[in-house]
Amino acid sequence: MTTVTTVTTARRPPVGELLREWRDRRRISQLELSIAADISTRHLSFVETGRSAPSRDMVLRLGEHLDVPLRERNQLLLAAGFAPVYPESSLDDPELAAVRDAVRRLLAGHEPYPAVVIDRRWNLLEGNAAVAVLIEGVAPELMGSPANVLRVTLHPDGMAPRIANLGEWRAHLLGRLRREVAVTADPELTGLLEELRGYPCDDEVPEVEIPGPGDFLVPLRLRHEGRELAFFSTVATFGTPLDVTLAELSIESFYPADAETAEVLRGVTAG
Repeated sequence: MTTVTTVTTARRPPVGELLREWRDRRRISQLELSIAADISTRHLSFVETGRSAPSRDMVLRLGEHLDVPLRERNQLLLAAGFAPVYPESSLDDPELAAVRDAVRRLLAGHEPYPAVVIDRRWNLLEGNAAVAVLIEGVAPELMGSPANVLRVTLHPDGMAPRIANLGEWRAHLLGRLRREVAVTADPELTGLLEELRGYPCDDEVPEVEIPGPGDFLVPLRLRHEGRELAFFSTVATFGTPLDVTLAELSIESFYPADAETAEVLRGVTAG
């Protein structure tokens, strides 16, 4: 008896199809892209339909003008028959020692206020000592490596029971995630968004963030030892990354939104 094994390989879309998808996602016409990239509309049309094979430089130029993330630019190159040009390193690699040290100095220098380093999929890579205030009481299984910051925040066994304005903060985070899904077209982020939408939330979740009187930012209001702490955050990224890992890193720093929160955090650090 002869056994026949069938191997099914995933179809890799041609580069023209991928470019057209990115152009549609960015809502840019062929004319607009051809002008920006300094090529003819006819040539761009031929590339998208597969009648013309783009050069390596053409793929990179179109990826740049379409603001395609570096990881996906490598995929465009592979689809066109070229080798990727953007390396993907680990923060532990010796080549990134200077970057790693700078990030850790930044995290330490931000204390007594919390700060975290996350990747594109919101996995926690680094955090300073003050993060302990945020994750107090979180189930250990949610903190297993890699801990996903959004899952830790919104899961009923995570920070969610301590967030006084859970509906408002949930709407804020899901809005950020929706925008990132639109920018990156990352299927893992899409799956994460659907997972988070399924988490229970008894608070009213606003469809649109409308500021109340005197509001300038959406705060994170967190219950802590009988008090309510209030934070706002800023997000920093590397300005000119040429490495996939660095391009996908974000440093989110939390600041006290009132004097009481600042006092509590200074006390925690001093203790």
